[in-house]
Amino acid sequence: MKKTNKNLTSFADHLDSQYGKPGTETREEFEEGFEAFRLGVMLQELRREQGLTQGQLAEKCGTTKTYISRIENNASDIRLSTLMRIIREGFGKHLKFKVEI
Repeated sequence: MKKTNKNLTSFADHLDSQYGKPGTETREEFEEGFEAFRLGVMLQELRREQGLTQGQLAEKCGTTKTYISRIENNASDIRLSTLMRIIREGFGKHLKFKVEI
């Protein structure tokens, strides 16, 4: 017979209790912060996959190593035009967006 732990909480329930339900101000702030974090991780993974240092990526796309580091570590907001330039010139890729409603 399989035992279940009735004290477990789903991740969705945990987010609701910690940050409020989707649509609340606190939850929206959390979601925005998480997306910024995710973007930094994505850029770091792309850079590493291509065997580039932060300095090399910065040089390819006309920015600084410090700025790349700040993006990867979620310490800086990034302008859309800069993100597009990093993806295009730094990685030779194209950026696509998806809006979920």
